[in-house]
Amino acid sequence: MDIQGKIIFALEPRSGESKNSGNNWKAQDFVIETHDQYPRKCCFTVFGEDRLNQFNIQVGEEMTVSLDVDAREYNGRWFNSLRAWKVQRGVAPGTPGGMATSTVPGGQPVAPLNPLGETSTDNSQDDLPF
Repeated sequence: MDIQGKIIFALEPRSGESKNSGNNWKAQDFVIETHDQYPRKCCFTVFGEDRLNQFNIQVGEEMTVSLDVDAREYNGRWFNSLRAWKVQRGVAPGTPGGMATSTVPGGQPVAPLNPLGETSTDNSQDDLPF
């Protein structure tokens, strides 16, 4: 799942030691806000010091974040987790809100589908009688 927007908040990094392996771990949560008509916020986690260093996410950056969505049960309650596995800086130009555009294998963008499921770049010619 991909989400596009602006990083608006970075929580403090967390770290600890794994009970099973004894290895050290580090994680940090970030909040991204979409550019939709009604902006949405999403909190996601970057797990691992290597990924934190590689992604180097800063507040105010525009980016596309690829997320793994998972849920787990604890004491009869369910909790979601959103973990980032890839980030790309910037939002594709002409992309509405947080929606992703499609590309064909040659890298050319594909025009978005209209409500009837047809691709159209010329909105002046409607088939509607009114």
